[in-house]
Amino acid sequence: MSLVVMATGGTGGHIYPAVATARELVRRGHTALLLGQRGGMEERVAREQDLEFVGVDAGKLARSGQGRPDPRELLRAGKGILEARRVLQQRRPGVVVGYGGFASLPGVLAAQSLRIPTVLHEQNARLGLTQRLAVRQARAIGTAYETVIGLDPARATLVGMPVREDRLDRAEALARLKLREGPLTIFVMGGSQGSLFLNNTVPDTLRHVLGAEGLLDATGAGRGTRVSETGHHLPAIDLDFVHGTHAAPGTGGAAVQVLHSTGPRWLPEVAPGVKDLEWYHPVGYVDAVAAWSVADLAITRAGTSTLAEAAFHGVPLVMVPLPESSENHQFHNGKSVEASGAGVVVEQREAQGTLGPAVLECAEPRRRAAMQAAARARAQVGAAARFADLIEAQLSGPRAD
Repeated sequence: MSLVVMATGGTGGHIYPAVATARELVRRGHTALLLGQRGGMEERVAREQDLEFVGVDAGKLARSGQGRPDPRELLRAGKGILEARRVLQQRRPGVVVGYGGFASLPGVLAAQSLRIPTVLHEQNARLGLTQRLAVRQARAIGTAYETVIGLDPARATLVGMPVREDRLDRAEALARLKLREGPLTIFVMGGSQGSLFLNNTVPDTLRHVLGAEGLLDATGAGRGTRVSETGHHLPAIDLDFVHGTHAAPGTGGAAVQVLHSTGPRWLPEVAPGVKDLEWYHPVGYVDAVAAWSVADLAITRAGTSTLAEAAFHGVPLVMVPLPESSENHQFHNGKSVEASGAGVVVEQREAQGTLGPAVLECAEPRRRAAMQAAARARAQVGAAARFADLIEAQLSGPRAD
């Protein structure tokens, strides 16, 4: 069978789809190798997933609106391409697959310079910068969205977003995460490395709308107040929690627990601020499969990998897109989810006044049930297998040893 090189790295949104596809190709008898930035997150993930990894230099390119590129980064990118060429000449893969992001560029451009077939996966609703540099010579392009701005539809094949298609029994996942059975579980996650903005904003917002006891009452307000941080009245909605699954006996409301994945770097800053809240559980790094398996509602950014995992698990979303994302792709991603009914977009510049009310509205049982159904309808189950089919169709040349 063939050797397939996955050119990926930088963030979990680029790395985990590559891992999911690599595992599918290995299951089919191929050999998979991850090629990324030396010392990057992808090196650790490859080791954890028992996948071979080779690291090269990778330079970050300036995006639109970020000014002129740093010459040092361009030199690193050029050095990375030369290093990747040597790796590919030695290993002679049948195909190189690029997942976008600066860490994928050396592998993809090196492959194209050696006339090795390349396949791209575009995970966003707008074609990214690194993909635009490689798309002309790519043999095939798999996409996560039916329409991708900047990409000729005739060249696109809708495959979906490859994710880890694993679920845990709720009781098992709760035990693994040391959470309680009963409370409404809100999962807060700002990506694989955490989000400084969500870390700084969400704890105070949820304290404000849920009160010190972490309860929702029948009016839709928290136990402490019925106005938002900016003085806006919180929505008066029928939560009907008093006799529901998440009812807190004797309170006339619903118990809530929060699992907040802060990213390892930020945990020491977040944890002290919520130590008085028994219902708030910050962790540096979380077992994502377990977390999604217990989540009733999630507050996230709007990276495609996050959105795909939420859809697979049927979890409604309150999304705060990263404003600095390339080509503002997270905003476009989030709006697509919002249009489907599976989530609500809260723009970062407006989050102080609107995040709390959005969470309360999405927590209402009937609204949440409708959003869960919409999320499941968005799930692109089998995306890794479909993308592996597309890759196999382009395989040619020497075989792996």
